[in-house]
Parts: sequence; C-alpha cells; structure tokens
Amino acid sequence: MILIAMPAYNEERFIAKTILGAKRYSDSILVVDDGSSDLTSEISQALGANVIVHEINKGYGGALKTIFTEAFNQDADFLVIIDADGQHNPEEIPMLLNSFKLSSCDLVIGSRFLNSAKKSIPLYRKFGMKILDTATNMAASKCMCSVSDSQSGFRAYNKKAIRAIAPNLSGDDMSAGSEILLLASEAGLQLCEVPIKVRYDIEDTSSENPVKHGLSVLSKIVGFISFKKPLYFFGLPGGFLCLLGFLAGLYTVGEYHTAGTFHYVVFLLAILIMVFGMLLFTSGLILNSIVRLMNSNNHSID
Repeated sequence: MILIAMPAYNEERFIAKTILGAKRYSDSILVVDDGSSDLTSEISQALGANVIVHEINKGYGGALKTIFTEAFNQDADFLVIIDADGQHNPEEIPMLLNSFKLSSCDLVIGSRFLNSAKKSIPLYRKFGMKILDTATNMAASKCMCSVSDSQSGFRAYNKKAIRAIAPNLSGDDMSAGSEILLLASEAGLQLCEVPIKVRYDIEDTSSENPVKHGLSVLSKIVGFISFKKPLYFFGLPGGFLCLLGFLAGLYTVGEYHTAGTFHYVVFLLAILIMVFGMLLFTSGLILNSIVRLMNSNNHSID
C-alpha cells in the first residue's frame, strides 16, 4: 500500500492541486492539518483525503510524528511525504518510488542539488542548507557523505524505514527532518537521492523568518551532536583549550627566563584555561562512556 501524506498549515490555496496531483500515484492520501484556521481540512476532505486535525499547531515535527504513526498503524508498504504548499511537484513522486525498484534504498530523498534546478535556489538558502547538511552529518552515527540535501521535505520511505523511524521520532519542530536522517543512520538504513525541482516563486510558503528558522534547526542539531557524540562535542574543545593554556603558560615561563618579566595575568589566565579545558575533556570522556554503555544495552535488548 502506498500512502502519500502531507503536513499542512493554512494551505487552502495549494492543497487541492497537491492532493489531485498525488492521488494518481497513491492508494491513500493523508493530510495532517496542523491547527489551520482556514479551509485546509474542508478542501482535503472534499477531495477524498483522510484528514487528521491537530487542534493546536504542533509544528512540522509534530505533524511528521502523526504521519509516521499513521503509516505504521496502517502497515503501509511505502510512505511518501510531500509539502502541501505547492513547492513540490507531485509529478515527481514516481521518480522517488521507482528508486526502491532500481536499487536497495530504504529512504529516498528528493534533492534540490542534483540538477540544474539548484541554480534557482536563493544564495542565502544554499549557504544555510549547507551548514545544516554539515551539522547533520557530524551528528550522524555513520557518515552520510552522499546526502546533498538533508533538509528536503520531499522524501519516500519503505516499510523498514517506517518501522525504524515511527517509534523513535521525538522532535516537534523543523529539525525533525534532520532527526529522521539521524535515526536512519543509527538503524543502518540505505539512503538514496533523486533530483527534484522546487518552486521558490510562491509567496508565504513559510510562516517563519528563514534566518530564525535556520538558527533554530542548527541549535537542535548541535544538541543532537552533544548528546550523540559528547567526546566530539566536549572533548575536542577541551583538548584545544588545554593546548592553548599550556602554550600561554610556556610563554610566561620563557619570558621570565629570557627577560626577567613575569606576566602574572597571562599566567593566571593560562591556568584557568587549562583547568576549564581539562573539565571539558573529562566531561566528554565520561559522557562518551555513558553513551556507549547505553548503546550497548540497547543493542543487547534488540
């Protein structure tokens, strides 16, 4: 069974076109109306879509959690998630689904960076998305070097991916897209990409400032890194500070021997920096041991 789902928040202008375009490729259409105040639900129901309504706006991640839970409960063979705001082209859905037949993919990402369409992406968006791609890759348990568009909302999942992600997705905000890839990485899922085109000429597709949105997602991903890779997050800065403090201390001792001048302030700062660095490094080691122990217990339970 192919389930095509779309999170929707006040999308009465484009939801009909998206549903009608997606219908021909699906066995069932699911719209998660995330607290809309317009006619999103009414239009979707009139066009035969199954609609789940959130009484309050839970955010993009909250809508995705509802979608994955529903796909899991319906035992869907494939799940395609597409934006309801008209930016994605439903005609490209078969391209994502065909990837499951042509290769051993578990999760297919529609990437904006695999064809000439990337030229239409505003420069500030490209810059921001590459930062988020890098941060997501740093947080992953395995390298996702082949992923060129970690923030794409146009994706397809097979049953294995649905079962790996549905019970574990936790975030309610826009960082859910990155969290899904991290869960896929931990589960050893095979990721593939196909080129897609995205429209940027549609006004008001996002209710949030893009800079604020990007920083919010980045802060969540940094949180993932600190939790999943504490040695990387705390240990490296700690080691750097220890080295910096050592060099500063060495400088003051050298100055004292060569010029007879002892720089008390620099020496005290060097000691403080070294102590702080050692605390960070030690914290990284301890937290890393705890994470490894937790992962080991989880594998034992599995």
